[in-house]
Amino acid sequence: MKILGIAGYSGSGKTTLIETLLPLLNAAGLKVSVIKQSHHDIEVDVIGKDSWRHRHAGAQETLLTSPHRWMLVGELRGAAEPSLAHHLARLSPCDLVLVEGYKHASLPKLEIWRAANARPWLFPEDAQFIAVAADESPPEALAEALANALPDRAAPEHLDLNDPQAIATFILAWLDR
Repeated sequence: MKILGIAGYSGSGKTTLIETLLPLLNAAGLKVSVIKQSHHDIEVDVIGKDSWRHRHAGAQETLLTSPHRWMLVGELRGAAEPSLAHHLARLSPCDLVLVEGYKHASLPKLEIWRAANARPWLFPEDAQFIAVAADESPPEALAEALANALPDRAAPEHLDLNDPQAIATFILAWLDR
């Protein structure tokens, strides 16, 4: 199981890109899972339904299953958020896990960057970025500054954010390395 982070600031298009990549990667024969980190409180079951009632009555974990899907909901009840490694260990075997969020985690990452967000690039501060998918190229001055500051580090490959097929092709080639 290989792991690839999809990292960027809010509004950069991480979820939309993953949603577009999944059918392309599935069509290439891959089994892909996704871990999504959120900094917000999340609700995944319906108020008043049995699983919600079990969770609110004090269950540490509630697993809801049907002939169509299953989901596991864990309550932290004040405990620390489990690590990414903990969550990865829960997943069924697959070829690739796309991890949305965890932008500072130590794992290979693809930076998603959008000019309209007017946010700084993440890749210069983190050698784990293997590529940048952006709607414009990083400024030449940024690439030069990176090359001067870190001469042993190659700049990550630049991909067109608006070309999901090219991004999928890059990911497939990365998986074959």
